[in-house]
Amino acid sequence: MFSKFTSILQHAVEALAPSLPLQEDFVYHWKAITHYYIETSDDKAPVTDTNIPSHLEQMLDILVQEENERESGETGPCMEYLLHHKILETLYTLGKADCPPGMKQQVLVFYTKLLGRIRQPLLPHVNVHRPVQKLIRLCGEVLATPTENEEIQFLCIVCAKLKQDPYLVNFFLENKLKSLAYKGVPTVISEDTLKGQDSLSTDTGQSHQPEELSGAAGMERAELEDECPHHMDDLSTSLDNLTVTSLPEASVVRPNQDYNLVNSLLNLTRSPDGRIAVKACEGLMLLVSLPEPAAAKCLTQSTCLCELLTDRLASLYKALPQSVDPLDIETVEAINWGLDSYSHKEDASAFPGKRALISFLSWFDYCDQLIKEAQKTAAVALAKAVHERFFIGVMEPQLMQTSEMGILTSTALLHRIVRQVTSDVLLQEMVFFILGEQREPETLAEISRHPLRHRLIEHCDHISDEISIMTLRMFEHLLQKPNEHILYNLVLRNLEERNYTEYKPLCPEDKDVVENGLIAGAVDLEEDPLFTDISPDNTLSNQEWLSSPPTTPDHPKNDGKTEVHKIVNSFLCLVPDEAKSSYHVEGTGYDTYLRDAHRQFRDYCAICLRWEWPGSPKALEKCNLEAAFFEGHFLKVLFDRMGRILDQPYDVNLQVTSVLSRLSLFPHPHIHEYLLDPYVNLASGCRSLFSVIVRVVGDLMVRIQRIQDFTPKLLLVRKRLLGLEPEGPIIDHITLLEGVIVLEEFCKELAAIAFVKYHASSTS
Repeated sequence: MFSKFTSILQHAVEALAPSLPLQEDFVYHWKAITHYYIETSDDKAPVTDTNIPSHLEQMLDILVQEENERESGETGPCMEYLLHHKILETLYTLGKADCPPGMKQQVLVFYTKLLGRIRQPLLPHVNVHRPVQKLIRLCGEVLATPTENEEIQFLCIVCAKLKQDPYLVNFFLENKLKSLAYKGVPTVISEDTLKGQDSLSTDTGQSHQPEELSGAAGMERAELEDECPHHMDDLSTSLDNLTVTSLPEASVVRPNQDYNLVNSLLNLTRSPDGRIAVKACEGLMLLVSLPEPAAAKCLTQSTCLCELLTDRLASLYKALPQSVDPLDIETVEAINWGLDSYSHKEDASAFPGKRALISFLSWFDYCDQLIKEAQKTAAVALAKAVHERFFIGVMEPQLMQTSEMGILTSTALLHRIVRQVTSDVLLQEMVFFILGEQREPETLAEISRHPLRHRLIEHCDHISDEISIMTLRMFEHLLQKPNEHILYNLVLRNLEERNYTEYKPLCPEDKDVVENGLIAGAVDLEEDPLFTDISPDNTLSNQEWLSSPPTTPDHPKNDGKTEVHKIVNSFLCLVPDEAKSSYHVEGTGYDTYLRDAHRQFRDYCAICLRWEWPGSPKALEKCNLEAAFFEGHFLKVLFDRMGRILDQPYDVNLQVTSVLSRLSLFPHPHIHEYLLDPYVNLASGCRSLFSVIVRVVGDLMVRIQRIQDFTPKLLLVRKRLLGLEPEGPIIDHITLLEGVIVLEEFCKELAAIAFVKYHASSTS
């Protein structure tokens, strides 16, 4: 009570007293603080019962006022006093001792406001960055302390300053010198020290032996000599790799560095207070993005950042229930790592494990964003850690298990993170995890070379339809990711030599081209209602769309591009008329696929633009056509499933054809030739997508004869699928009838894709 009265009286006296010059006023407030420690005998009274907080606030106000009154960049006498008399060092020591109780909080607030309110760069000063380093080490030592909020505010203002001037981070990369030669800074300030601070003299005579030497570029040698002149001659500092050579006096020297700013933030990410943890994550996000190579190296090699990311991913993944409905995993709302707040009571769509799922996906999103923002070498190191410690260490055993429920849940989670990942570097590691790094052509004997790839592709043809559909969907989304290795590993590496073709020189009649550039006897597509404009805003006439590219010596007519009308008609006519039902239902014509194909092809071209694919197939003369052809494990499974389209469930067929149509959209000439050209001369024993469909149609023609009222039943099934007819009695041969409908629609889709791709190549 008495101290509060004293404080009020002091404020009254200060208000009535004539204003002093700023420097005298500043020194007065600092003396008042130091005198408290000299004169007081009660060191257990909380700091809030003293005048210390008021004096510190006054000192800050004076420093801000001084800066505002001077020209930009000019250091005033008050700031000079603060720097020269090592006031921040003294405050750090008082804060570390927390004397009086609550002093640590006051010191943190003072440092935070000083760095935040003073515009001139302070961190380059040795008497600022050194105590700041030391104070950083006090942060996050104990979780859930009363000072946690002040600690995170202080750390974040330091991070913000480093983001403004990234080179300053070098002051915070500390070489660990575990040496007997260094005694360390005393943790208790002596009365003589405080008396020495009272003098306005520039020579304080105070010299502290440092706990560490910064290996930072930019720290002046003179400042180091000031601090420890008897060691300076023996100390050789390499600014390139930031390591310290051995000291003669030291019994143990460890050259690896401390990045205490990162370590303190890592500790605070474990805070039970979610707001503190999020702020710590934001601070780490700022630090990993700094462009300084030395900081990036220290970040990944000398801190536990990689371990934090991966260990938490692992623990959150393991906390998930053994079985979660795949639909719940797919449809749970988009996760933003900074907004991971979920209340089970307020959620009408809650399901068992939702809280754990959101936590896992939220942390994965944070890892993804962190790697996306990180400096290049740091990003690679972090992504490799996630690959080795989480993907391989935790996810792979789950994906390789034999329990159907476990396979389904783990594949659904893999599908979700494939969709969610946005960092190119993390995506690359994820692709290597799923597919391996192999780029040479596959052989049937070695399809299990990368066990996880082999297992996942086998799951596309699993006895469980749910597992097949989920795995196919995962591959479908993987194919949409902007990574060249995905398509190359799954398909392209097996098509490089075009050894699926049999080379036959052109006969004279094959070169018989009529004057308008189309093969003699071709259907006039301009008159065909199926070949109306793709969309109302299409400004090109049909004839322009369908005109063949000019023949040149470099691109003769046998360049693998069969005339578009022949390709389109081939696919549209594959299914016989008696097995077609779409013309009975309005709005299911071929033209509806043109719009989708046009949009999707444009999107795929944008993805593949930087991969520099060739515009035309590799010349057959340069191909190794003698090599045995294997379409690869992925296409083998897809073709096998396509061959069973009449005997598979409707949902499986939709997913198989969806993946094949995605593959067909890629603007690579070999993919186009192999999947979309019915007239390619297949080598003996080889199959293509078109040849697989031809076999299915042959089987269909035989089976149609055995089904009574085939056409009416087919039409009824189509109308039920479209919701135009209510569900009624079960129809015989329902699987086959649904398969025929999918087959017809798939052929129309392939025709549309071929047409759109041809148009794009002829107008480019």
